Amino acid sequence: MPAPGAGMVPAIWTVSEAVARARAALEDGFGSVRISGEISRFVHHASGHMYFTLKDGQAAISAVLFRGENLRLRFRPGDGMDVLCRGRLTLYEARGQFQLVITEMEPLGVGSLHLAFEQLKARLAGEGLFDAARKRALPALPRSVGIATSATGAAVRDILRVLERRAPGLRAVIASCRVQGEGAAGEIVEAIQRLDRHGVDVIVVARGGGSLEDLWAFNEEIVARAIVAASVPVVTGIGHEIDLTIADLAADLRAPTPSAAAEMVADSEQEILERLAGSRRRLAAAARLALLRRRERVGRLRHHPGLTRTARRLEGASQRLDDLGARLRRALESRTRDARRRTERLADRLAPRSLRDRLRQRREQLRAERLRLAAASRAGVLARGSALRRLADLLDSLSPLTVLGRGYALCRDTGGRVVRRADAVKPGDAVAVRVAHGELDCRVQRVLLPAPEEG
Repeated sequence: MPAPGAGMVPAIWTVSEAVARARAALEDGFGSVRISGEISRFVHHASGHMYFTLKDGQAAISAVLFRGENLRLRFRPGDGMDVLCRGRLTLYEARGQFQLVITEMEPLGVGSLHLAFEQLKARLAGEGLFDAARKRALPALPRSVGIATSATGAAVRDILRVLERRAPGLRAVIASCRVQGEGAAGEIVEAIQRLDRHGVDVIVVARGGGSLEDLWAFNEEIVARAIVAASVPVVTGIGHEIDLTIADLAADLRAPTPSAAAEMVADSEQEILERLAGSRRRLAAAARLALLRRRERVGRLRHHPGLTRTARRLEGASQRLDDLGARLRRALESRTRDARRRTERLADRLAPRSLRDRLRQRREQLRAERLRLAAASRAGVLARGSALRRLADLLDSLSPLTVLGRGYALCRDTGGRVVRRADAVKPGDAVAVRVAHGELDCRVQRVLLPAPEEG
């Protein structure tokens, strides 16, 4: 545009033109910029966009983070937070307002992942998701364990190796899911829910070690809520002992590693037998102590001055005490035999051969049911086919075309009405006669009425 005073009249812009030119010059002149400052007057609009002022000690600038960009934030911005923003300087034309359109933002002084972890941890703790009173105890003798992890990772191999060594009869159900990257949290939630529906007794959520970024899927809120919502106890074995995730805090029990998680849910057969033996020893010791105390009491009563004349009563009481001792010993022996039989039955149930026999029996039952179902289906199809053919034959016999084919005809007047009586037409009337193959255009020559019936 010519400069003023150059002999030409300067152009006159509208406000819209002036703001548009200023915006273009601003965006072309600066491009992408990085600006640090403190968030003030933060508003998270119902549309999903975030509006706030970015300021320092001397100046301030309006800023906007649109919904499509802020969905990728791993932390929650708020007033007073120091942040580093990347974006472009522009003008909001409707107001002629200078502003920063942000495409990336991260907190200053602390990593965004760490801040997001602490924010979510504080919020869920405030809801009571991590309370010890909510935690559930693991089943003493689980029959099946569900494993939510990657089917190709080292964690699942470690867990299966421990389960095979400690409890070979324990059934393991694997729900494979991604444990790292975008979308992994949703797959972990789906795996937990799938195992819960399957009816396992306990669920293990596991993966190997990694950085905070690698383990981030286990810091997502949806994973924590899925663990809490599960109907059975959930054990986590995520990363190494030093790693702590939101999932660990929400779980009913946290193991330092995937292998340790497997050991927690599956007691070895030897440990079960040792616990039973310990219970038996404690029961015997308690019985002996109770018997000793009763004998001591009887002994003290026997030497009491006021009971010297009741020796016979004491003798009877002593005899009853001996009888009770014998009954107690017999009861103890019976309890011991019952415990031994239960232990033997449990060992039989845990034996791999017994499991294979039951599995083979179930497969044979399924095969027989499948054959019966196929036979019933074939019989049903044949019966319905026969019924359909009978109905088709009946329909064909009732068809007007079939009647015409036997030599009958259908007569209609010029109005298309069916002529049912001879006196409905008169000589000279045109009629149409429909036969089996075609139609005749006729004219009435004579009308012959039937003779009246004699009374």
